[in-house]
Amino acid sequence: MDLFLIILPVLIVFLIGYIGQKIIGFDIKTISTVSLYLMSPFLAFRTFYTTALTMDYLYICIFAILLVIVLFILTWIWAYFLKAERSEISAMMLGAVFMNSGNYGAPVVMFALGSPGFHIAVIIMVLHSLLMNSLGIFFAAIGGKGQASIKQALRNVYRMPVLYACIIGILLQLFHVNISKSVMNGVDLIADASIPVVMLVLGMQLASIKKTRVKYRFVTSVSFLRIIVSPLVATAILWFMPVSDLIKSVLIIQAAMPAAANTTMLALQFDTEPDLVSFTTFITTIISIFSIPVVMYFLGI
Repeated sequence: MDLFLIILPVLIVFLIGYIGQKIIGFDIKTISTVSLYLMSPFLAFRTFYTTALTMDYLYICIFAILLVIVLFILTWIWAYFLKAERSEISAMMLGAVFMNSGNYGAPVVMFALGSPGFHIAVIIMVLHSLLMNSLGIFFAAIGGKGQASIKQALRNVYRMPVLYACIIGILLQLFHVNISKSVMNGVDLIADASIPVVMLVLGMQLASIKKTRVKYRFVTSVSFLRIIVSPLVATAILWFMPVSDLIKSVLIIQAAMPAAANTTMLALQFDTEPDLVSFTTFITTIISIFSIPVVMYFLGI
């Protein structure tokens, strides 16, 4: 019960966003864009400016890349045995490979492990955001009716202000540039507001998912890969990495998160089985209400 209470505050914010969308009907894309382009960069900047640079950064990067590669291979093999079509393979990739480390994972880590864990969660959140906006777009494009090249996918990454906020934060830290307290107070205001906003956005996105007929064998397969296989793969990868128990706990919790809500927007944009992707996001999010406490139990949280 105590473990469920850890994620209860997160679920309450999701529910508020869900109810608000059902009753009022907000422009989700606009709010999401504000969060991504105006608020998240300040959170990323503060994290990379205030968190001391260590070898842990390198290990976290290696972990993120290895996890994506292994999940990609496993999902492709699974899709092959299911005799999935190209669009269905891409939809499975979007759901199984990319987890909701931003507007779900980071808040859960914050309530479960406090500020030290939250800083690590933001680092992996930024890395996942970069991967999703490059590889995610590529998967969505090759399986959908939209026409997008690798160059266009990379251009999307270049346009992400979060990337530049990370670079600026790291450079200012390396050159020991002190920022005045007044300026940092302004940064803190926006950074602290970003997480509640992205949590509300997820609730709104879940409220916008429409009931539809999908091929449930794909939903079941992706849910199994995302909820069960992903944290197990993460645990196996971290077994060989000389990082602290705190970092291992954060990365495993993030790996156990449901399918990223932003994959639904990618699927809609490129017409890559959007019903399948959105329904998978919804199902894995519901399952995670019960699976995340189980993961935290085994981690000793």
